[in-house]
Amino acid sequence: MEDLAALFGSLQGELRVGQKIEPKFLTDFVGSRVGQAEIYFRPMDEENLREAMKLAYAAKLPVTIRGAGTNLVGSTVPERGLVLDVSALNQILEFDEDNLCVTVQPGVILKDLISFVEGKGYFYPPDPAEKNASIGGNVATNAGGMRAVKYGVTRDYVLALELIKTDGSRLQLGAKTRKDTTGLNLKNVLIGSEGTLGVISKITLKLLPKPESSQSAVIAYNSLGEGIAHVNLILGAALEPTAIEFVERRCLALGEKYLNRKFPCPAADSFLIVTFDGGKEQVQERLERCRQLVLEQGAMEFVPLSDPKVAENVWSIRSALAQAVKASGVWEPVDTVVPLDKIALFVQSCREIAARFKVRIVPFGHAGDGNVHLCILKDDIEMERWPVLLDHTLEALYEQAYALGGLISAEHGIGKAKRKYLLRHLDPQVRELMLGVKQVFDPLNLLNQHDGYTL
Repeated sequence: MEDLAALFGSLQGELRVGQKIEPKFLTDFVGSRVGQAEIYFRPMDEENLREAMKLAYAAKLPVTIRGAGTNLVGSTVPERGLVLDVSALNQILEFDEDNLCVTVQPGVILKDLISFVEGKGYFYPPDPAEKNASIGGNVATNAGGMRAVKYGVTRDYVLALELIKTDGSRLQLGAKTRKDTTGLNLKNVLIGSEGTLGVISKITLKLLPKPESSQSAVIAYNSLGEGIAHVNLILGAALEPTAIEFVERRCLALGEKYLNRKFPCPAADSFLIVTFDGGKEQVQERLERCRQLVLEQGAMEFVPLSDPKVAENVWSIRSALAQAVKASGVWEPVDTVVPLDKIALFVQSCREIAARFKVRIVPFGHAGDGNVHLCILKDDIEMERWPVLLDHTLEALYEQAYALGGLISAEHGIGKAKRKYLLRHLDPQVRELMLGVKQVFDPLNLLNQHDGYTL
């Protein structure tokens, strides 16, 4: 380790070796997996980032790339080698109003980017719940969020990337253009690659004009099935919702307790939260049409979030659900995605799986795009039984997602948490193609290295 300290000692940045690497740099948001590394380095600028990669490449030192560390699947949990922390590369480099884009470093925090562009009168649509995530991490996982139903996901807003390859050389992909059919789209290969192909060092993001108005409403139902049935009703009515979230009362109770806030419509079992944005008159017209539509079709109540205090309570509770679950004890997050018409069936299957294995599973998610978030809670299950029970539960959940035409991840990625489940279901030919891409970008297999798995 002294040799590694000497090797990296000439670089400008924060350097930690061996036992001086704090556990918080070896884990993710969930905290159930803590890895190990010989050295941690946080470069202060791109040049020192490139030099660090050159040194690691020459020494054949495995590298795990880390940003804000808010990931939920262990993508930043190392097994050995170097933890390369890019969080200090956090500058907004250029605001280009003529081309409606902004260029940032990977360590820029999402909430800071949102504040910056909205202060200029513009709008960055991707809306992951974790606003303390870094933009580099959002790109690395192709983060989605609530507004994906109308605006799409992170990939839809990345115009260009700068990549630091494993040997420290720099590669520019994409441009400030709205169209690109210039060869294979390697930029899109990197988006969602979870740090397995290179270090994203610069990102150019597309912006939109800021909508004049945005208004949300809570729709209350007697059951989740009734609420989910109304998702396609709303989507098919030409209302163009920005977001449609679903959540059950038993899940909201965790958020209410965690924040000491109250959600409206206490008698209801399940809810949709719908949002519309655009011109003021257009938003109000769509909100009213939505109200009439769902009440005519049996919704219990329609509550426009026109009261700022009520709106704050609703969004605070919804945004804090993951933190609330984490505060309740040991848990495992899941972000399956299924076709829209299979959401209710999948959630019902989750209840049956929970009953079969006698575990508590809390569902909520993005009803408008089929992304079902699940939190599996350990509660009072004995720790020695928990890993095996969790494995059986996850396998059953993922089997059901695939059976319904879905996938095991919509926006969190694969990381360490899901890789064995991915391999159980991945077409061998698809895996070989993925490994071929990996080999081209990372011939020494240094990035996010895991035993027996190189994606």
